[in-house]
Amino acid sequence: MPERPIPAPMSEAWRETLDAFLDHLALERGRRANTVDAYRRDAEDLIRTVVGWGIDHPGELELLTLRRYLADLADRGYARATLARRAATIRTWFAFLAERGAIARDVASLLQSPTPGRHLPRVLRVDEVTRLLEAPDARTALGRRDRALLELLYATGARVGEACGLDLADLDLPQLQVHLDGKGGKQRIVPLGVPAVDALRTYLGAARPMLLPAGAVAVTDAVFLGARGGRLGTRDARTIVERAARAAGVGHVTPHTLRHTAATHLLEGGADVRQVQEVLGHSSLATTQRYTHLSRGRLREVHAAAHPRARSSAHYGG
Repeated sequence: MPERPIPAPMSEAWRETLDAFLDHLALERGRRANTVDAYRRDAEDLIRTVVGWGIDHPGELELLTLRRYLADLADRGYARATLARRAATIRTWFAFLAERGAIARDVASLLQSPTPGRHLPRVLRVDEVTRLLEAPDARTALGRRDRALLELLYATGARVGEACGLDLADLDLPQLQVHLDGKGGKQRIVPLGVPAVDALRTYLGAARPMLLPAGAVAVTDAVFLGARGGRLGTRDARTIVERAARAAGVGHVTPHTLRHTAATHLLEGGADVRQVQEVLGHSSLATTQRYTHLSRGRLREVHAAAHPRARSSAHYGG
């Protein structure tokens, strides 16, 4: 994989055009705060990359550079869905800049999204999950928080927004379960394993109070707190997962990777697909069934590695 360019300071031109784009989305198009934040993250990643390549103004970008950026993401293991979203963000942003006269021409208009196709998400092995969960430093309050967050994400397959939205009342640790608020306001109760419960108890008892502002009684009911004592944001949660993955040496991992991994490990452990659907909060069984294809693919890998005659049969396409 090519190395990621070293981040360079954002030029005034990039900052101004980004701020104008985000204001346009929020004020003129009425996009929700979460949507605007997603556009901002995508745009900032492009800026960090191309500034590292010596491009200090959006007007200097060429179509080939944008294609190189998407290819770089693909080489670093990003999913096709992420690449498609980044391409859509770039097209929307540069169409806006061209319309406002900030750039002479819209070079992103011909930027194509990757072909959707059937894409099986990456799934961590059990030993990789173990290394990931053990990566945070349990001697610190933030490390205990990170460990609890990682354990919960893997134990429940929760979306990152669901985990960050948890309040103390949503936890039922004596019953080894948690209440999650899913998409469309749909609530579900998901079991917790003993390691996740232990990590949460350690965090809540010894670490969370240390993250609250000095002298505060109960500023927030949020389970997971940021460094300043407020509710942990989804962006910070993603950073926690990515940082732990780097420390564990397991490659690029996102909260959604843990969701995919939890679902696949449940199926491989014998869970029924409808049970997994309930755990993940999918409204459609078809969404959950894609994990059965992934699980079968993993089964073939195990068979190829372990069965005495697997290698010989492979020569005949069996």
